[in-house]
Amino acid sequence: MIRVVIAEDQGMLLGALSSLLSMEDDIEVVGLGKNGEEAITLVKEHKPDICIMDIEMPLKTGLDAAEELQEEDCKIVILTTFARPGYFERARKAGVRGYLLKDSPIEELVLAIRNIRDGKRIYAPELVDFVYEAGSENPLTERESQVLELVAEGKTTKEIASTLFLSAGTVRNYISTILEKLQVSNRIEAIARAREKGWHR
Repeated sequence: MIRVVIAEDQGMLLGALSSLLSMEDDIEVVGLGKNGEEAITLVKEHKPDICIMDIEMPLKTGLDAAEELQEEDCKIVILTTFARPGYFERARKAGVRGYLLKDSPIEELVLAIRNIRDGKRIYAPELVDFVYEAGSENPLTERESQVLELVAEGKTTKEIASTLFLSAGTVRNYISTILEKLQVSNRIEAIARAREKGWHR
């Protein structure tokens, strides 16, 4: 019997998934959660074989939860509407074994659960194509990534300079380079682009 935990913040979808999976002879749903924090608690409590999670949930996202659960003996499957290369890249780094889209038929999810239990990795084909077409290498250096992180926290040029022991002019140069590398025109777009690509949370 494959023991499964499901975390999904849309109640109707959570109930539907639970009902459909429970109809399979070899799958038992042992826990239902509505956010990433509940998913972590349920996995630690029930020790399921597989945890199926949405990404965008309250308190903790599915990706946050997946990163926290890397040490647990539970295979994570992301089930989402978002075919974003940044999400997929972060999921892969967190050791997620499956990444499927919600518009897939339930039969595909059931088959994926069985294959993942047997040690395979199952990723939605359109995502894999998307990632390799887009190219997922972060063009920013470690220092540029630090600067962008502080920009995302709302710090001014002066505050960033003080935090990183740099001059304000040097910080401005870093920001210009970041905008150029990410092919955007301002700081807000830079943060959005880096998040979309999975280079910044």
